Amino acid sequence: MTDSPADGSDPDIELDDDAMRRFPVPDYDDLPADLRERVAAETDRAGFTPNVFSAFAYKPSHFRAFFAYHDALVEDTALDREEVEMIVVAVSGVNHCYYCNVAHGALARIYAKDPRLADQLVANYRTADVSDERMAMLDVAVKLTERPAEVGEDDIALLEDAGYSEEAIWDIAAVTAFFNLSNRMAMFADMRPNDEFHAMGR
Repeated sequence: MTDSPADGSDPDIELDDDAMRRFPVPDYDDLPADLRERVAAETDRAGFTPNVFSAFAYKPSHFRAFFAYHDALVEDTALDREEVEMIVVAVSGVNHCYYCNVAHGALARIYAKDPRLADQLVANYRTADVSDERMAMLDVAVKLTERPAEVGEDDIALLEDAGYSEEAIWDIAAVTAFFNLSNRMAMFADMRPNDEFHAMGR
């Protein structure tokens, strides 16, 4: 990435107007400095600007809160990163969230080193070739997504019997809850996944 000019803008970055279809996507140069810095870092890391960053830039205070919690979920967790992404894709599959199915499907393929896993999770997570322990994790995540009022002590016991620690059980619920929020915002705003995600990890 080239050096940014003195005003903090970066001529190499342009937010995709089609990142979401129901709200306007702001211009990169109009963003607060901390948002430009985060978007530039993500663009440098991925080689393109993931559209979720372009979309949430619509409201900077929400951008900061959303990505701060996201970062905590993936950086301070008792779960393996592939387990995090498996939960995201299973939850996004039952919610029919196009953006998250595609974007996190790519991450699930990469972290699990399995080009088929995301497709299995999206179509029907029960068809996924995963261990019994991870299937228990997915069962609880999907139950929390579809029937939260029915979640109870038996679900905690199921996860304990599968070998998950108390912290990991909390993290399963936290990831599930956060990505239900993410799914609903992505669907409401009609966020569109970048073309690059479709081919990643294949």
